[in-house]
Amino acid sequence: MGPEPETIVAHDDEFPAGAVVPPIFQTSLFTFPSYEELEATFAGETRRPIYSRGDNPTVQVFEAKLAALEVAEAARAFASGMAAISAAVLSNLRTGERMVCVRHCYPDAFRLFRTILPRFGIDVEFVDGRDADAVQRVLPGAQVLYLESPTSMVFETQDLARLAAAARAEGAISIADNSWASPIFQRPLQRGVDLVVHSASKYLGGHSDVVAGVVAGRRDLIERINQAEFPLLGCKLSPFEGWLLVRGLRTLPLRMRRHHESGLLIAERLAGHPRIRRVHHPLRDPVGSSGGALEGASGLFSFELDGDKDAVRRFCNALELFKLGVSWGGHESLAFPAAAGLVQAGAHNPLAFFGVAPETIRLHIGLEDPEDLWSDLTRALEA
Repeated sequence: MGPEPETIVAHDDEFPAGAVVPPIFQTSLFTFPSYEELEATFAGETRRPIYSRGDNPTVQVFEAKLAALEVAEAARAFASGMAAISAAVLSNLRTGERMVCVRHCYPDAFRLFRTILPRFGIDVEFVDGRDADAVQRVLPGAQVLYLESPTSMVFETQDLARLAAAARAEGAISIADNSWASPIFQRPLQRGVDLVVHSASKYLGGHSDVVAGVVAGRRDLIERINQAEFPLLGCKLSPFEGWLLVRGLRTLPLRMRRHHESGLLIAERLAGHPRIRRVHHPLRDPVGSSGGALEGASGLFSFELDGDKDAVRRFCNALELFKLGVSWGGHESLAFPAAAGLVQAGAHNPLAFFGVAPETIRLHIGLEDPEDLWSDLTRALEA
């Protein structure tokens, strides 16, 4: 066993001049002292930075830390979570092949799978991930199984170990989005999943000041990404954002424990409120099973208001501490109403496609005092 997450995020290899924070290598290229070293690097005989669209030393510090947290052989950082998802999926699919995906995946991932992949002759089949038997029935012939546990908006979980084993038996690569739990509360690779993707904009960064993504997993699968999708699609992470992510990781274990405690407290209170029809929280919802993968919860969950769209509007407008906005994972508490997402323009709206109730409101419980947050919610519910 390696060091615990708290130790991983607090310590580094030695930096120049005894610094405890990595330097920002804000440079576009790296020069070589000789022809021989240049030739050896291009031939792949040695590994060192060439150009910051590829390796960058600051970004490599983040990649190494995330790989250690996920107990992965390697990791590759990207300019967004969608870039990471795209690279992980495209590196394992070819024209005429097929992917199985759990329903209620991240909305923009859903749009990628429904609108872009079919252009290249790739078929995607969506299935209820809570029903492992149903997933296994549609797996034969698939090259990729895409998981997200818990899922977006309604937070359905999957038995990661069982489904990863089923994918392996069919010769398929399993990919899991682990943004919700972070490696503090879930490590899909230890359940047999091949690749893990993160929107690093969320809990890994933790301060709502960076947009980034990362893929971690088996070294051969990361090298496959490194050979084509990473350098040729150009979705590199900047050195400064890599530095911000290392800074964010320092407090990840502490922040996740606070999100867990506050989020579960608010979810339990909402479940007992007369104006709430249902709470979608993976640690208290009896439907579905994570197969024991979850060791805690983040601050993200949703509930269904007992009312109509006008009640949702009045509730949202009455909030003070909770701000209305997309994304999550930062210090601030947020509310996002499904009713607003349902009217979003564009092809294939996932909320409508999977029948998310328009009275559903997603909450992100931030780092504020939970009693203050509860007072804000109760005031808004009275409205």
